[in-house]
Amino acid sequence: MKDFKGKVAVVTGAASGIGRGMAEVFAGVGMKVVLSDIEDRVLADTTKSLVNSGADVFAVSTDVSKADQVEELARQAVSRYGAVHVLCNNAGVGVRTGLSWTSSLNDWNWILGVNLMGVVNGLRSFLPIMIEQGADAHIVNTSSTAGLITDDNTLYSVTKFAVVALSECVYWELQRGRFKPKISVLCPGCVDTNIMASSRNRPVDLTDDLPQPASPIATAVLDWYAERLKQGENPRAIGEQVLAAIREERFYILTHPEYRPFIEQRMKDILNGNNPTFLPPLGIASLMKKLDAFVKL
Repeated sequence: MKDFKGKVAVVTGAASGIGRGMAEVFAGVGMKVVLSDIEDRVLADTTKSLVNSGADVFAVSTDVSKADQVEELARQAVSRYGAVHVLCNNAGVGVRTGLSWTSSLNDWNWILGVNLMGVVNGLRSFLPIMIEQGADAHIVNTSSTAGLITDDNTLYSVTKFAVVALSECVYWELQRGRFKPKISVLCPGCVDTNIMASSRNRPVDLTDDLPQPASPIATAVLDWYAERLKQGENPRAIGEQVLAAIREERFYILTHPEYRPFIEQRMKDILNGNNPTFLPPLGIASLMKKLDAFVKL
C-alpha cells in the first residue's frame, strides 16, 4: 500500500501500548481507524483523545479470543466505513514466568486464546472481506522477538512462535493464490507497554489458580523486567515502523536490531545441528546487580 489517506484500519489492543501507537500513526496519515480493545475505560479515553486531535475513529469493545466478537468487530467496521484496508491483530497478554509443566491450564487457555486464537479469529473474520474488496490491503500480526528466539517465558514464546508460523503460512497462501492483500509479522523487543499488568483483563473463568511467587528474588526479577519495559521503545515509534513496512510490503518487522545476534545464533544452531545455545539476556548486568544484594545476605 502506498496511499493511506481515507483508508480504513482496524487495530486490536488499541487502547494502549503498541496498539495505540499504531492507531495514532495511522490517524496521523489520514486513515479512519477502528479501535478495538477489551479494556473499556481506557478504550474510551484513547478514542476521546484521538477524536480531539481531529482523527476519524470509533471504538468497538472486543475480546479477541471470542470468534463471535471478532465477527461483530468486522461487521461494525464495514458498516461504519464500508471497507477495511489494514488489519492489525495486535491484542496480546502475558502470564507469569515459571516451569511450563507447573503452569495451570487456565494460564495456557488464556494466553493461547488471546495471543494465538485472537490472530486466527482476526484472519478468519477480515481476510475474506479484504480479498472480496479487490483493493490494496495489508494485515499485520503482532508477534515478538520471543517468537524468534526462546527464553524462560515458555507460554508466551509458544504463542508468539505460533503467530510467526501462522503469518508465514498465510503469506505463502496469499502469494500462491495471487490474492491482493499482503501480510507482515511484527516482532518487537522491549516496548514501553503495560503488558506486565495483563492480569487486569483476565476473565474470571480463567482465573490464576496457582499461588504467586513471593520470594524476594522472584520479585526482583519481575521488577527488573518491568524497568526494562519502561525504558523500552516508545509505542508510537513502533507504529511508525509498522507504517513503513506496510508501505514497503515488508513481511518481517524487526524493530530492535540488538536482538539480531540472538536470532542469528539460533539459526546457526539449527543449520549446524547444534543444541540450543544459551545467550545471556540483554540487560543482564543490571539484573545481576539487583540479585547480588540477595547473594550477600
